[in-house]
Amino acid sequence: MHSQLNFQTSFLALDFYTMAPTPIFPVKVGHIDDVQELRKAKQSNVPQRFVRDMAERPELATTVTHPSDIPVIDLSNLVKGGKARFQAEILKLTAACEEWGFFQVINHGIDVEVLSDIEKMAMEFFMLPLEEKQKYPMAPGTVQGYGQAFVFSEDQKLDWCNMFALGLEPHYMRNLSLWPKNPPTFSESIENYSREIRKLCKSLMSFIAVSLGLNKDVFEDMFGVAVQAVRMNYYPACPRPDLVMGLSPHSDGSALTVLQQGKGSSVGLQILKNNTWVPVQPIPNALVINIGDTIEVLTNGRYKSVEHRAVTNKEKDRLSIVTFYAPSYDIELGPMPELMDEKNPTKFRRYNHGEYSKHYVTNKLQGKKTLEFAKIHPQASF
Repeated sequence: MHSQLNFQTSFLALDFYTMAPTPIFPVKVGHIDDVQELRKAKQSNVPQRFVRDMAERPELATTVTHPSDIPVIDLSNLVKGGKARFQAEILKLTAACEEWGFFQVINHGIDVEVLSDIEKMAMEFFMLPLEEKQKYPMAPGTVQGYGQAFVFSEDQKLDWCNMFALGLEPHYMRNLSLWPKNPPTFSESIENYSREIRKLCKSLMSFIAVSLGLNKDVFEDMFGVAVQAVRMNYYPACPRPDLVMGLSPHSDGSALTVLQQGKGSSVGLQILKNNTWVPVQPIPNALVINIGDTIEVLTNGRYKSVEHRAVTNKEKDRLSIVTFYAPSYDIELGPMPELMDEKNPTKFRRYNHGEYSKHYVTNKLQGKKTLEFAKIHPQASF
């Protein structure tokens, strides 16, 4: 029975210029059950390592929101609308980024077949026998392959989730030994999907620039060859969804994150809004977009990354496909001068984006804690 992984190895951090594993210090991550195998076994109890402390358990009685509660951006109004429609949509985008940090985008121009194709391929992969999936293991401390990311100790609570993640762009990030031969269409589906999502991200970044009163190409010029990665998440139904977390609360280190939720999946994504966890009801064929830490830094806090999490369901599985879009790892980042003044002094220091990304992937998911890396803390006065 291969329903678990036991790791006792050197901690591996990513060298972001070669994606080569670099040993830093020894770490034991212990016994990690595969949650799909636990689901197949139909046990009524949940292994202790998945059971959260009382304060971390999800409140599942939350009222499910109507889709219209989360801002919806119609990209066609920005791409080909007249002046009035363009201005109205830019105002909606500004409000979405300032007040929510999340929005759904409709009429995004990506063919429905491309979306259904990646979803079908992801499901085929997750339905493979465990032995087949484990040919592409996610080594501890890395973020490519199949397994659980962000696990750094034997006593750390685990998420009720199986992940499969790959670096895509620039090409030197690709670890082709982790690209499955099965399903046979895997590479083609990923390439087609990622090309379309990249176009969407570039387009959205240009409109976000306009919403800030900046030149539309400012981010593209600044980012260099933007980094892009994809992660597929599979959350099996759980006998005790009140005890576990599908994905721990966190903000994303990216500039933008694009999420596609599998058709027929349970509603699992929740965002923290006014200290309340708000479920996101996906609109069919829409994509969910969220602002990452990088945009919070660049806008000096005007647009904030938002803490979010995933919860599980007792009856239904959930599939999500997530793309992360960020600046090149060799770029130096900090608040943009145009967005600072006497009323808005700098809140973040300048730093190398590769160093921040390494910091992000070598820490467990814990709210917005990783952003402390960039924050300037006012000197205490006595």
